[in-house]
Amino acid sequence: WSFVMSTQYGVTAAISEKGPSKEDLVLNESLVKLLHSYNLYEDAAGAQKREEVLIKLTGLLVECVTQVCLKKGLPENLATEISKGACLRTFGSYGLGVNPPDADIDTLCIIPMGVDRSDFFESMKELLLARPETRDLTAVPDAYVPVMKLYFDDVQIDLLCAVLAMRIIPDSIDLLEVEHLKNIDPESIRSLNGVRVADQMLRVVPHIENFRTTLRAVKKWATNRGVYSNPLGFLGGVAWALLTARICQLYPNAAPSSLLARFFYIYEQWKWPAPVMLRKIEEGGELGKQVWNPRVNYRDRNHLMPVITPAYPSMNSTHNVCNSTKQVMINEWKRGKDLTVQIEHGIVTWDKLFEPIKFFSLYKYYLQIEILAEDEESYR
Repeated sequence: WSFVMSTQYGVTAAISEKGPSKEDLVLNESLVKLLHSYNLYEDAAGAQKREEVLIKLTGLLVECVTQVCLKKGLPENLATEISKGACLRTFGSYGLGVNPPDADIDTLCIIPMGVDRSDFFESMKELLLARPETRDLTAVPDAYVPVMKLYFDDVQIDLLCAVLAMRIIPDSIDLLEVEHLKNIDPESIRSLNGVRVADQMLRVVPHIENFRTTLRAVKKWATNRGVYSNPLGFLGGVAWALLTARICQLYPNAAPSSLLARFFYIYEQWKWPAPVMLRKIEEGGELGKQVWNPRVNYRDRNHLMPVITPAYPSMNSTHNVCNSTKQVMINEWKRGKDLTVQIEHGIVTWDKLFEPIKFFSLYKYYLQIEILAEDEESYR
């Protein structure tokens, strides 16, 4: 007797570990070519510019921490030592490595204890405004996730801040370690979430480059089909990435073209509200009450299409979905499934899948909302 054990990358074993056929590779080549034609890949010059921007922002952050420490009476040598640990981490599309040329950079500033959030928003804002590269800076320190939005050298930046319970932050710090969530404020926990989710996602997918190519395709498809919007009751970037990552776990050796086809096939028939998860949910701990748990939290029972973040405390990334938007997405998954079958049989080509939806021909009535403000700053 011999048994073949299926590799397990997520909460269940893989559905298939089969690699790509020659036909799959041909389809994949045509898919990637189309994605390039959509300008979804940043060139070397653009990537280098972003790296330079992040290096400059890191320098400003170190200067910010040094200034605050000196103002609070710390000796210069100690202030310099503390500021060395201040660093930037990216998340979102840039952190996952799937950003198009015009995307913003979601950036988290990691700062040591002793530097308050108010210190950061005051000192860092002053340093940024003093730089000629900065424009359109808007600080929202009282937001649920406090943020500074700005353009730096024409690169759009969303700047978050997390204050860790450490005086000296080591270069090798692993933000996925739960101990870093202890003794910090709720704003820091929420700010850390984006980086922690992105890092965990990249650790649990079997083939990162295949994941990235598939995710680029999924994001382009969702945008063109009008279902890429968390505020409007559809899914945001995190949820689409999590759904894509789960397909990569289920078909670990498949080419992106096959992963995209399986993406539509799996989710069109998914038994919602069964949750989509990349790993088992960690329960308990100091933040146990925040963990998604429909058995305990009655609000979680009302979620229609739960897609759970993989980093503690695990949360649902799709809480805005309602019955109508859920049905729209299911219809779009069915359309995607039918078209990918036709693509595999050579009946149509990939561009048909990405055909933009003609939204203003779908309905009889439309509601237009106009937003006015006294000045540009209030409007932002």
